[in-house]
Amino acid sequence: MKAVAQAQPNIALIKYWGKRDHEANLPAVSSFSLTLDSLRTTMSVEFCDRPGRDTLRVNDAPAPGMLDRVSACLDLVVGSKRAAAEVISEVNFPIGAGLASSSSAFAALVVAAAASSRTTIDTQTLARLAGACSGSAARSLYGGIVELTAGEEQISVQPLLQSQPWPLEVVVAVTEKGKKPVGSGEAMVRGEKTSPFYSSWLARQDEDLEVARAAVLRQDFNSLAEVAEHNCLKMHSVMWSSKPPIVYWNSATLSCLEAIRTLQDQGHAVFFTMDAGPQVKAICLPDSVDVVMAALRQTPGVQDLMHSKLGAGARLLRST
Repeated sequence: MKAVAQAQPNIALIKYWGKRDHEANLPAVSSFSLTLDSLRTTMSVEFCDRPGRDTLRVNDAPAPGMLDRVSACLDLVVGSKRAAAEVISEVNFPIGAGLASSSSAFAALVVAAAASSRTTIDTQTLARLAGACSGSAARSLYGGIVELTAGEEQISVQPLLQSQPWPLEVVVAVTEKGKKPVGSGEAMVRGEKTSPFYSSWLARQDEDLEVARAAVLRQDFNSLAEVAEHNCLKMHSVMWSSKPPIVYWNSATLSCLEAIRTLQDQGHAVFFTMDAGPQVKAICLPDSVDVVMAALRQTPGVQDLMHSKLGAGARLLRST
């Protein structure tokens, strides 16, 4: 049976950085995020009655470099004694550029693989399987504002607030469309081993989560803005203080931050966050979207803008 699933990337406000267990891909800290709507990955999986390896195409091109991770994910969902799979992925935003493409990819993949193999798996288990392949992918199984709790032996994921009660919106300023020079996994390991700030990052994460959770539940935009920006900068401080340092930012990244600071000084409801990459995400209330987009569009070095409301979790589109 062929199954097609769709998932959206998520943007972490309280960040996931570092691993408790590298072999099991368990995160070192809890996190929470916004699941987007207009950015998306569609994943088609069909198990074939033929010998041979799995095949993978991404946006109409063979993607052998990603195939091993995809095959390993299929093994987790279906089992290693399975037929070869034909996997086709379509993504409407840059891949490997700091836009959480792996979160939507593996969230969609586990949903499609389960349906294609006629395997019934609950959403929480699918989230754990996706997270074993890409730590942030677990959060994309759910929509709205999502919290991931990092346990000693496994994660748990739950929606904290759906998109309708508090309609936050996200404007993404793309400052570099190419693949980032250091992958997130490698960057995390380097930070764990060499950054003098890593232990402090771990120690203060629960405090940030508590503040952010309370802000979300009472819909306190200013409190959420303050803790989210601080958490983001702490994560990048771990990267900057690694040996050798990992600096994803470019001049346009800094210009975007300056533009957002100017908007804040003018009284607009907006704050920034960044993942492991040079792209800047501006989170704002609906009344501020137009002015945020206009300001970032005029910022030197911004190559593209993407706008998204909050979206739903990963879901099956069809199976035949």
